[in-house]
Amino acid sequence: MMEITNYITNDYKAIDSQETISAAQEFFDECTFSHFPVLGEGIYIGSIASEDLETFDSFKKIFDYRYSLEGFFARENMIWLDVLEVFAKNHSNLVPVLNEKNQYLGYYEISDILNFFHETPFLQESGAILVIQKKTLGYAIGEITQIIESNNGRILGLFVSASDTENTQVTVKISSGVMNEIIQSFRRYDYEIISEHFEDNYINTLKERSDYLDKYLNI
Repeated sequence: MMEITNYITNDYKAIDSQETISAAQEFFDECTFSHFPVLGEGIYIGSIASEDLETFDSFKKIFDYRYSLEGFFARENMIWLDVLEVFAKNHSNLVPVLNEKNQYLGYYEISDILNFFHETPFLQESGAILVIQKKTLGYAIGEITQIIESNNGRILGLFVSASDTENTQVTVKISSGVMNEIIQSFRRYDYEIISEHFEDNYINTLKERSDYLDKYLNI
């Protein structure tokens, strides 16, 4: 199994805080990174944002603008979902990686993390995507898995795809089981089915009745 740490790279050396702003501008002109890590005496002190450089004096050093550096990073032992969250929260396409001793190891690029996601069973294996919704105070991941597995379904993955104070929406990928039975079981537990499914007998019946009513009214 591919480990996410295999994607840590040092293709470009971290920028030294004693480099000039001009040198940093030239670096970003050649790359498409939104941010890049900065080291001061070998220690990670933050990431400089490419868009900030436009407002800095080119003859000054990066250290002179250390207050503007963004201190986000990922730990070496983070799982890929947590790393993906760091990317999202900081609107960056690059995330520095530190070990437990806060030593700089390199960086992740967003394209590599997305490639890692593509290799997971959630995307690789064939299956059906089911999106369900329930009151936030009433839903439980354990209940969701129990409903699916009690109908001989096998879960490839699931995640909370939307949530607020009222409702929580969960996306599940299922590789086996009778989808209609799973769907009807969720309804019995007061889950709303957000996604549409050909196998959904309840919806198909409603549609047939609606078509019949339309036909009757048009006579």
